[in-house]
Amino acid sequence: MEQMKIFAGNSNLDFAHKVAAAAGLELGHCDIGRFADGEVQVEIHESVRGANVFVIQSTCPPVNDNYMELFMILDALQRASAKEITLVMPYYGYARQDRKVAPRAPISAKAVAKLCRVAGADRLVAVDLHAAQIQGFFDGPVDHLFAIPTMARCWREEMGHGEEFVVVSPDAGGVERARAFAKRIESPIAIVDKRRTGPNEAKALHLIGDVKGKTAIIADDMIDTAGTLCQAVDSLLNNGAKRVFAVATHPLFSGPAISRLKESSVEKVWVSDTIPLKPEAAQDPKFKVVSLAPVVAEAIRRIYTYDSVSALFDN
Repeated sequence: MEQMKIFAGNSNLDFAHKVAAAAGLELGHCDIGRFADGEVQVEIHESVRGANVFVIQSTCPPVNDNYMELFMILDALQRASAKEITLVMPYYGYARQDRKVAPRAPISAKAVAKLCRVAGADRLVAVDLHAAQIQGFFDGPVDHLFAIPTMARCWREEMGHGEEFVVVSPDAGGVERARAFAKRIESPIAIVDKRRTGPNEAKALHLIGDVKGKTAIIADDMIDTAGTLCQAVDSLLNNGAKRVFAVATHPLFSGPAISRLKESSVEKVWVSDTIPLKPEAAQDPKFKVVSLAPVVAEAIRRIYTYDSVSALFDN
């Protein structure tokens, strides 16, 4: 294992340490600081010549700072003659801009994929991309990991399974995710039909499916401002659900999200550690964190040994 090294940016160091520990390694020694004017300064303090290097960096807020930090780390490793550089990006920033939604608009998910590739990343590992087609934006191998199997297993162990539950997709685009969760806990699904009126603005209109007398589980890839989620909670309760939970991979929790969730009727919010949980949420029992570090560590091991990564999710 001497030719396998793991480095990390500052965006989610706790997660990076967990991944490295699960992989049986320590994080590589590097210093990431700032010049007086705010420019990123990176120094790698150990040899990576000929090594297979994995760089862990979530591009969560502050998004632009974390991306620039990542580009400098990748460039430093490339110039230090690393054999192969795998970018492990638990949360892929700019993923929501994956197509032109208006004339003269950028496809930002493609733009940052190109920048990562040019900066030195040979391979990309991401968790629950907002849209699966983003895999095609990166000009190299992509391993797309999923949180649903881990989340569903933890749910079964703690809450049970069966027809008493119903897994709810908060929009039509998340039906595949809801179906995958429902299959693992052996429950039906429902869909909240919503219309988006602008960025971070949506209105829930109709509920497709039966939730009456059931415990509803809203499954999504991320929670940003929590506006959509809170509307979905109200819609489910108004349609007869007896309890409502939320399960999401990436806890962005922007703006009023945490206060909205605390005040809402959702009983508990399950999230992963791909993004550091904000202190006010971490101290509240309404929020539960399920670690994906073991899954990411096993994916890293399989990439290094040329074993199948997809086999991780076969069962």
